[in-house]
Amino acid sequence: MVKADPKKPKSIKLNFIMNTILTMSSFIFPLITFPYVSRVLGPAGTGKVQFALSFISYFTLVAHLGIPTYGIRACASVRDDRKKLSKTVHELLIINLIMSLLSYIAFFIIIFTVPKLQDDRLLYIIVSFNILLTSIGMEWLYKALEQYTYITIRSIIFKFIALIAMFALIKEKNDYVIYGGISIFAGVASNIFNFIHVHKFVDLKPMKGYNIKRHLNAVGIFFAMSCATTIYTHLDTVMLKFCDVTTDTDVGYYGAATKIKTILVSVVTSLGTVLLPRVSYYVKNGQTEEFRRISKKALNFVILLASPLTIYFIMYASQGIRFLSGEGYSGAIVPMQIIMPTLLLIGLSNILGIQILVPLGKEKIVLYSEIAGAVVNMILNAILIPVMKSSGAAIGTLVAEFVVLLVQYIYIRKDVIDAIRKISFGKIIVALILAAAASFWVPLAFSSLGMSTMMRTFIVLAVSGSLFFGVYGVFLLLSREELTNELFWQILRKKKGSKK
Repeated sequence: MVKADPKKPKSIKLNFIMNTILTMSSFIFPLITFPYVSRVLGPAGTGKVQFALSFISYFTLVAHLGIPTYGIRACASVRDDRKKLSKTVHELLIINLIMSLLSYIAFFIIIFTVPKLQDDRLLYIIVSFNILLTSIGMEWLYKALEQYTYITIRSIIFKFIALIAMFALIKEKNDYVIYGGISIFAGVASNIFNFIHVHKFVDLKPMKGYNIKRHLNAVGIFFAMSCATTIYTHLDTVMLKFCDVTTDTDVGYYGAATKIKTILVSVVTSLGTVLLPRVSYYVKNGQTEEFRRISKKALNFVILLASPLTIYFIMYASQGIRFLSGEGYSGAIVPMQIIMPTLLLIGLSNILGIQILVPLGKEKIVLYSEIAGAVVNMILNAILIPVMKSSGAAIGTLVAEFVVLLVQYIYIRKDVIDAIRKISFGKIIVALILAAAASFWVPLAFSSLGMSTMMRTFIVLAVSGSLFFGVYGVFLLLSREELTNELFWQILRKKKGSKK
């Protein structure tokens, strides 16, 4: 399944296609299972699992010390030398495993001593397998070597198995523990195969002269970045759980809103994910022009993709929530509408931070931006959650993401201002207005259909989505928006070539 040829350059287009397929599988899996699971378990059951995943994320964070991002850069820069690559992987894995052990010790102390965690101890233990499986998976190595075809195929197989298990095993409200276990299986159980196949890329025999210290400074910075990010992406869920005026139901509402956002964010950031190892390689080898060219296209791509997704899912938040979660989740509609603009904010900060600043060795700037976001998020959560519950948590996250992007832009504006000026904002705005106008009438037109609410909601989403994104894309194509035209003609040429 895996071809051990890290020296051969991989096609960015192939990597993007594979990562897009992987992203779409992450979209399709919950799209199929969450409507069923949310109706069986209810807001309280899904809220318990949502909290467990957020709770475990802090221990996973400590175990990994920022290696998931740093490891891509470190391994990509030495991928042409098997010996150096092997030594780097060994050193990072040693750090990872030591920190995983310490994380597990802290985890078991906490779940056996904190009273509020006693009832769902088994759920937390099962979900904690995320720590071990992510550590031995070394996903950062496979991404550094641009093995996206392998990552995609492996992940889809395990998601398919998990999909079958969801319908076969989850039958009543008390099955939320099973739901937590299957969620972990779908996400990280495939990492076992990473560990088995790693010998095709690196030598497994112990080597002399390990220099773990050389990684500690950079790993420390990336760890601090991960801490800040985890605080403002998971703290809202934790604070909802422990707030005196909120319940597991409120956590469930917020979880339903953020689940849709998380899926869409993965779509928006898919290009930046595959570009990190490539731009790190360009920077290491002094290929400045290639680095700038890719960065400019990435910014344009994110704005083109994130803008319509943001507007559409604000307009159709009610239908989206009802379709995925059911009538019992109406409390998630407003939080979802509030949090949707983070698609654009996260997409842009992912490009500025992870794709531009990190390969340039300016990860401290990313750290500063994320610390600022974490502080703002913590303050706003403390003020708003007791008053507005899940909507307050959504506002905190929205403002935090804006602060992250603002800080990064202030530091790097001179390097990206030319690229931003070349983006056709006028055409994009007109396209969005026309798309909204073309689809806004759909819910009214189908409101009196004599069919089930679920079927009516599906039809509304299908018709409105086709109109909205169809009009948006056609207008950009007709108005000759540069990147849209480039992508369209590339696809057309490939189709013509395949027919010959």
